[in-house]
Amino acid sequence: MPTHSAASGKKKVRSKHHLIPSRWMPRLLAHQGKQWYLWAQKAPDIAGNSNIYLAGLENPWTIKGAPVMLSKPEYDWECRGFRVNEGPAVITHGDKLFISYSASATDENYCMGLLWIDMHADPQNPANWHKSPRPVFTTSNENRQYGPGHNSFTQTPEGDDVLVYHARNYTEIEGDPLYDPNRHTRLKLIRWDENGMPDFGIPPADTV
Repeated sequence: MPTHSAASGKKKVRSKHHLIPSRWMPRLLAHQGKQWYLWAQKAPDIAGNSNIYLAGLENPWTIKGAPVMLSKPEYDWECRGFRVNEGPAVITHGDKLFISYSASATDENYCMGLLWIDMHADPQNPANWHKSPRPVFTTSNENRQYGPGHNSFTQTPEGDDVLVYHARNYTEIEGDPLYDPNRHTRLKLIRWDENGMPDFGIPPADTV
């Protein structure tokens, strides 16, 4: 990335090594008084399609320090069709910060996983993160909701937490499911259990 020095009249080239990665599904995160960049990308030395990384920001376009890998596909439910961890989203509750993410191929195998950390722990230390060994939001055959995932979070005017995600209501797909366009947006209230963990329940049936 070229920049211009008014004093010398010469252009300088900013090292691309520290620029924000132009990768998949990034999120910006304000945490512990700092700005963070959260994203998914493929690593050449790790089997699979994408992993989830975190790095601090020096400014809006420059990463500060080395990125840290928070999660890679390792469980069976993360590796169906494709080995995928992608689409990270952030929500806080009580004394915990949570990162949801999506896993596997974008058909009925697509589902959500969950990472979490104590609010006061160092997020750049991978040992401080916990990972659910089971998916937290999955296909419901009974409700004809297939492959829920790639979510975000919002709130109602009353302050209740809401899960925003997409899913299909059919499984008949020709070719790569990534190119099937009919993953429509849904909303669902989030329940919090007595331990301060999110309970996403099951995807409700379509009502319209």
